[in-house]
Parts: sequence; structure tokens; C-alpha cells
Amino acid sequence: MQTGNRRTIVRGACPHDCPDTCAMLVAVEDGRAVEVRGDPGHPVTRGALCVKVEDYVDRVYSPDRVLHPMRRVGAKGSGRFERITWDAALDEIAARFRTIIAEYGPQAILPYSYLGTEGLVNGLNVGDPFFNKLGATISERTFCASGVITGWLMTLGPTTGADPESVAQSKYIIIWACNVISTNLHLWPMIAEAQRRGAKVVVIDPLRNRTAARADWHIPIRPGTDAALALALIRVLVSEQLLDRDYVERYTVGFTELRERAAEYTPERAAAITGVPAADIVKLAREYASSQPAVIRLGVGVERHAGGGQAVRAICCLPALVGAWRRPGGGLVGMPNFAFPIKWDTVTRPDFIRPGTRHLNQFRLGAALNGELGLDPPIRALFVYNCNPVIAVPDQAKVLAGLAREDLFTVVSEHFMTDTADFADLVLPATTQLEQFDLMWSWGHMHISVNNPAIAPLGEAISNAELFRRLAARMGFDDPCFARSDEQIAREAIDWSSPALEGVDLDYLKRHGHVRLKVGAPESFAPHAEGNFPTPSGKVEFVSSMAAVGNFVIPLFRQGSADGQTCEPVDPIPTFIPPREAPDRNGRFRLNLLSPKSHAFLNSSCGNMARQRRIAGEPAVTINPTDAAARGIVESQPVRVFNDRGAFAATARISTEVQPGVIVAPMGYWRKFSSSRSTVSASTPTAFADLGHAPTFFDNLVEVEPA
Repeated sequence: MQTGNRRTIVRGACPHDCPDTCAMLVAVEDGRAVEVRGDPGHPVTRGALCVKVEDYVDRVYSPDRVLHPMRRVGAKGSGRFERITWDAALDEIAARFRTIIAEYGPQAILPYSYLGTEGLVNGLNVGDPFFNKLGATISERTFCASGVITGWLMTLGPTTGADPESVAQSKYIIIWACNVISTNLHLWPMIAEAQRRGAKVVVIDPLRNRTAARADWHIPIRPGTDAALALALIRVLVSEQLLDRDYVERYTVGFTELRERAAEYTPERAAAITGVPAADIVKLAREYASSQPAVIRLGVGVERHAGGGQAVRAICCLPALVGAWRRPGGGLVGMPNFAFPIKWDTVTRPDFIRPGTRHLNQFRLGAALNGELGLDPPIRALFVYNCNPVIAVPDQAKVLAGLAREDLFTVVSEHFMTDTADFADLVLPATTQLEQFDLMWSWGHMHISVNNPAIAPLGEAISNAELFRRLAARMGFDDPCFARSDEQIAREAIDWSSPALEGVDLDYLKRHGHVRLKVGAPESFAPHAEGNFPTPSGKVEFVSSMAAVGNFVIPLFRQGSADGQTCEPVDPIPTFIPPREAPDRNGRFRLNLLSPKSHAFLNSSCGNMARQRRIAGEPAVTINPTDAAARGIVESQPVRVFNDRGAFAATARISTEVQPGVIVAPMGYWRKFSSSRSTVSASTPTAFADLGHAPTFFDNLVEVEPA
């Protein structure tokens, strides 16, 4: 903290669900935040913030902030509320919960949270101890990365992978299904630095997005066919003897089986599946093998199809085949969160879970609320925080119908009156990042950060941690964990004795703001130069030993539940699983809709902010000229995008950035600002992918017509 005149600089960190976890400097004058900027001393942030956060002060002081508890006085969805006291709100929640538990049991209560805030104190899991103690239904949260992490674990184990900061040393960079400039902005300068040094940057993505436009080579691929491309690359590496045979022999298992599987995917066959020319497949394999160190930045877009998990597995095999792991700047950049010594059981308290407690995946909210799943007991109370399910959850029409039930008691803790909050019985005011303390880990770099509160909470807003302290007291929970302060939660959430944090404690972080984990410098970080993979075999497992346990969900995604396995069979060798909704020449729906993250929104966060809405523009759907002409659609024309699940309105944007047969409509727009009172989530499916109960949001066929 620095002071000068009346200005104080407070060290903070961005709260959003983003790999960058930017360090922030908040300028405060006379108790009011006047500026938020990036910390120039952070090796990743480098003094810059993205378009979503650089005006964060406007979010904090928005006249639309929810600043007091409110009770519904109009019809559900009308947005009509009256102000009440915190005591009245807490008493009502406790009374309604007790009544529901007495009549139906605690599993009639469903908590619903995601990563609206990412911190260890106020983020994804802050309510888990309370709801586990209550006995509520376990909320299975697999919106993002569960398929990627599962495929990664089955092949490589819980490794950090390559250090993102080492990418500047790479000679060949493949960005696979990730729009880095929009969703991982601070990695791009490192990629650009490598590019200036002569590295070739290749983007594999169905869309020529902002990142692809800056790459040396964009390879457009048909959605959901990534595994076929990866297996064809493996076949070329084998057939042309482009392997690092020493690395394969010493540090992998199952090569023979992988070779036999990949033999089925000739470049010609893969070209017919993926739309990538056979000559390009051969060229990519040759360049990748001969340009070491080579790195692959793996995005979560790969997982969002029926066979997404196996596609991840196939991609994870590639670096070992060419020995890319031998040097810094080689291997795979995914999610280095495994480097952080977080004590998840302390955060989530799985010991509170009663044997036999059911779990419900969040994708199935609409079906659950509408009685389609035969749940016994049915869901009678919904508690939402850090999430806006009306926008995030598929099958939007069913979600809305469920939220409109008069017999459903819904509580929403929020910054603004979201589309979900409009349907609540009680709305509670939550603090923003400038008003709360938190400890921030990252899934995109090796730095841990602290967020010091810069200003006092506005109105009657309270942090998520304080909310659950108050609720626990109202419910009579006297376990010591429910009396911990925010700083106590942070101190207990981390293993400060870990070598990764040698010489670092919370007080140090509060003073300095952030610190890199002690895992070695980026220029020397090569954790698998000599194997040492944290798999059961200690090697890269082309044939996965973990496949024997069947499909599974990472415990973190189930409030720490240990009951994370099912008996679904899993092929131990990477394979190609075709998209579930494959276009048919005679089919009713012939366009594959992709709904990636918006450049200006973070999921639905910022979807109500004037500046971000202006940058994002009105909801649009990008369509290839061939497909537009066949449907009589012209540029800027209002159109209707639809399938059997639902429909939404958009403006046509005609461009060759997408291939024929593919359309793109970014997610994050709010329903209340849409002319159709619906968004892209009206069309997305609830079906699971092959691994980790990952979503299949991109495995989605629709049709488009003039509105």
C-alpha cells in the first residue's frame, strides 16, 4: 500500500473466471475508489487490464447495484421488489429452509454457484460447507474444463504442464480451440514475443477469430472432429518416423496400442472427417515434429462435443511423441492449477456430506425444476450465488418455466438484477472485489495473489463468506469453520508449508500483492524433461490406467463429494467419437452453432454494463455467405436462430470467418435486453460429453431464417 496526498493505492486481483487472474492496483481518494489499473510489476499482467475490467470502478458505483436485501412483491420474473432488513431476509431463509426440511428433507434444497467470483474465500466453493452440513442436494458443476481436466489426468496425471510464461521460448506454437486474445489476453504478448523471434503460430479453430487473424496459419476445422485430426497427426508422426523414439520408449506406456489406433486415421480419412486438407495435416505434423521446443495451448472449446474428452486425450499424447517436454517452452499449456497447494477438503468440507446424498448436474436444472427427472424429494428451494443460470444453463425455456414456479423458494445473492434475480423471492446484496478480501489462485499462470479490500462495502452489501457465516448462525451450526473470518479461511485454505510457498505467508501476500510459486524460473521450467509424470505408471499413458475406473467427475466439481465415479465404460486408448448432432443433407437443422465467449463479457458478467455492451454490439450471428444466400439472408438483417429446444433473435453478420455449415453466436448477452426475450442458451443441449460430464454446448444443430 502506498500513499501520497489523499490518494491510497491498494493491491488487489481480478475476481473473474479467466486464466489471467490479473493483479490490480486500486486508487482510493477519501474512501472512494477512483481508478483500477493493472499492476506493472506483475510478470503476466504487465500493467494492463482487459476491456471487461479496466473500468471496474463503474461497475462498483453503478446506480443499478443491488445494495439492500429485497423481497419479491410482484409476479416471478416481473422484477418487482421491496426493500427489507437483513434480519428479515435471514429469518425468512431459515424459516423456509426448516419448513422444507421438515416436509421433504434437506435434499429438496439445491445450491447453485459457479465462478462469478473465482477466489478461495468468496468463490466457487464458499457455500459448500454450509450446504454439506445442511444435507442439501450436491450441485455438480461441470460447465467448464471438467472434460479437459479429466482427459489431461487420464493421460498426464495432475501435472502443471508447461509454464505459460515459458511460451516466449517456444519455436512452434499451436493454439488449439482457444481465442487467446479475447479469453487469455495476457498470454498473447508472450506468444507474440516468440513470434517475433521466429516461432510459427498456428491456430486450430472452426472460427477465424481475433487470435487466428494474428496467427501465421489458421487451420479451420469442422466442430467436434479434433480427435480425428490429432489421431491423423499421430499416424503421420509414426509413418514418417518423426518420433523422439528415446522419449517414447523411456517415458510413455501404450505406444503400440496408440499406433494401431492411429493407423485407422490416414490423412485422407481425417480430411474427409475434419475438412482439413490431407496435405495440411501432413505439413502440420512435419513442422510440429521438427520445430522444438513446440507447445500446444489447449482450450476448453475442444471438450464441448460428444467426444471432447477423448479429443483432449489424443492431443495430450502429441508432445511426448516428439519429445516436446524435454525443453522449457515445450509440451502443453493447459491449466497449471495443480501447482497450487490448496487444501480443498478444508475449503469444501466433504466430511459434512451424509452418505447417500444425491448429486444433480447443473445442466439439468430446467428438467429438475419441471419434474422431468422424477426427483424424490423434488427441488423446493434454490439458492443462487456467483452464477446467472438463466443465461448460462442450456434449455433456457425449461429453466425459466421452473423458476416461475410459485412453490419454488428462490434466493439470489447478486451485484445486479440479473435475469435470474428477476425470478427470485429474495435478492441479497453482494460485495464486489473492491469491497472484499480474497485469495486468488490461477488456472493460467504460476502466481498466487491477494485481494485487499480497497473501500468499505456500499449500502448493506456483504461478502459471500459473511453471507454463509450469517446463515450458519441462523441455522444453529456451531462448527468452528462457520465462525472463521475471511482471513482465517484464506490461511486454512493453503498449505503454507509447501515448498512452492517457501518464505511466503498471508501477511507477505497482503504487503506485496502477489508472488510466483517457487517452481523454478520460466526459462528453466521443464518438469518432464526426464518423464516424472504424476500418473500411476510415472509415464505418459497412451493407454490410460485410470480408464479402468470408468467415467468420473473431479471431486472439486461436486462440493468435495468423494462419490465421483460412475460405471460408464471408457476406452483406454484415445479415439474419435463423432458429434452427436451431425448435419444431414435431408435434416431439418443443418447448421452447427458455436457459442464461444464474448470479447467484452465474461460469461454473463458485464452483460448489463453500457460500455461492454457497446463494444460487444447487438447480439449477432456470423454466417458464411454460401449459407446466407441459400436462406435469403443479407447483411445486418434480423434473423431467428432455432431448433427443437428453443429460439433466439440476432442480427446476421455475413463473413467467411466461418465455414459453410457453421454459425457463431457468442454467449453472455442478457435475456432482458433481447428482442426475443431469449438468448443462445435457448438452443443449447443438456447432454453430457464422453468424459467428466462436460457440456456439449457446441454439439448443437440449428437453422436460421429471416425474422
